[in-house]
Amino acid sequence: MQKKIFIAALIAFLANSLQVHAKTGAKDSTERKWFVGSTLLLLGNLDNTNNPRYFQLNAGYRITPKDVIQVRFKRSQYAWPLGIPFGPDFDGPGLNYPGHARILAPQIGYQRFWWKELYTSVYVLNAFEKYMDENKKKIGNGFTLYTDFYLGYQFQFFNDRFFFEPAIGCSYWPIRTGVPETFKAVEKRWPNFFIQPGLDFGFKF
Repeated sequence: MQKKIFIAALIAFLANSLQVHAKTGAKDSTERKWFVGSTLLLLGNLDNTNNPRYFQLNAGYRITPKDVIQVRFKRSQYAWPLGIPFGPDFDGPGLNYPGHARILAPQIGYQRFWWKELYTSVYVLNAFEKYMDENKKKIGNGFTLYTDFYLGYQFQFFNDRFFFEPAIGCSYWPIRTGVPETFKAVEKRWPNFFIQPGLDFGFKF
């Protein structure tokens, strides 16, 4: 599923690359301080095998030419251990949970631009989870604290009104509580981090 998302996002990016221009001045970066957006990972909702029913809304404010604060809200559903890396095991048969988990997750973050539009960012995500068994019966509630780190570059379109931020990131969860024992048995062989792409886009105003 994640491979399909990444390939689709890469095609969309290349198709628009001729319209891209990078900001070079501090004036441009402060003209439109607010933004709203989402992520191309929403394309994962087209998957029929493990549809994540994913939703993400981003909103932020550029407090200086180099500093941005951002809030996000995410909602998703997953049926596989989050630490499974890309490769033959990802979406592999027999590796899923005996059921699935649903997440509601508010998130806050900070983004720093270092050179032109090269940036790093860090986010803290509080995930409130509801665990369901294979019969879709609730078997418990849980909480996971995620920290996300990204290194990426921001490209602008249409006179700096729209942007796209391809990035490489790492999600790490130091706190995870309330996981049912049947779910723990499946995920214990995997690490508590995941390397992932960042594919955010947005509109500035």
